[in-house]
Amino acid sequence: MTFKRKGVALAAVAMVGSSAACGGGAAAEDSKTLTVVMWGGSAQEAHVQSYVKPWAEVNGVEILQDQPTDYAKLRAQVESGEVSWGIVEVEPNFSATACEEGLLEKIDTEVVDTSVLDPQFVNECAIPNLQYAFNIAYNTDVFGEDHPTTWEEFFDTEQFPGKRGFWKYVTGGILEAALLADGVPADELYPLDVDRAFEKLDTIKDDIVFYETGDQQVQLLASGEAPLVQAWNGRVFQAAQQGQPVANEFNQHFLSYDQVVIPKGYPNADLAMEWMGHFVTDLQGQAADTRASAYAPVNDKALELLEPEILEELPTSEENAAKRATVIDYDWWAENYDAVSERFNEWLAS
Repeated sequence: MTFKRKGVALAAVAMVGSSAACGGGAAAEDSKTLTVVMWGGSAQEAHVQSYVKPWAEVNGVEILQDQPTDYAKLRAQVESGEVSWGIVEVEPNFSATACEEGLLEKIDTEVVDTSVLDPQFVNECAIPNLQYAFNIAYNTDVFGEDHPTTWEEFFDTEQFPGKRGFWKYVTGGILEAALLADGVPADELYPLDVDRAFEKLDTIKDDIVFYETGDQQVQLLASGEAPLVQAWNGRVFQAAQQGQPVANEFNQHFLSYDQVVIPKGYPNADLAMEWMGHFVTDLQGQAADTRASAYAPVNDKALELLEPEILEELPTSEENAAKRATVIDYDWWAENYDAVSERFNEWLAS
């Protein structure tokens, strides 16, 4: 199974080590070295600075970094027995499949207290490291307060004219949005009626602009080229903080999450597991990361440390959580990704 991932680069991450420096399997790691691999850019910088490096400094651990996560590379390392990646940020549909295939270390619950996490975000090999929303985002110069607040309105090009931006990736909420727009109740979305979703998408296909990276997402939105975008809440928040005319609408959002895993055979797997055990109860670190990214912490107690102006930008705040449509069902996607992705690519080309 092949997966790609949204781009998140806003700025280069200062690397301690590189792909080449981190290569070579067990020889590249010693008992006080941990290699962290995430999606890169400002997101990785925020994560590492907030909740990896403080732990490392206290414990005398040298942190190496690589970027971005690449599932083919992870697989190749495990299959060759030359594993140099330690903590790796992944998507839940990948972790479910990779865990079943034996590519990942199992979580040691004697070390990692998974009871403090939402159980639907945990599997035998993965714990969550952030939560985010696929939500309606809008250009405030074009729509202001008079913007779509439902996916039905998002698909209404007469009342709300202009291009619509979607991620060019089938697990990015596009089918779920189409089904809600077509009248499917939120609690009946899964299993997805794929035929019905594509029929609904056909009604606005000429008005869709696809993005492949977070930078493209924000550029489409801020420029007005696509004044309505199905977006990731954190990227829109960051752009708004920089003075761009963009905002999030959390009504009917889809909650998503990333996870962290340890590739099978990583020589410092015990050290990586030790960090995981620290992370799940590191409320200060998770809160600091949320302030930098507007992606929500995975331990709800960290919310108590956050300021009201940050909470209102999170999909997990009490007010925004009440507006949620559903949580993306990554178990369904793990089982159906290949077939639906092929269908999506055919639809794009037609």
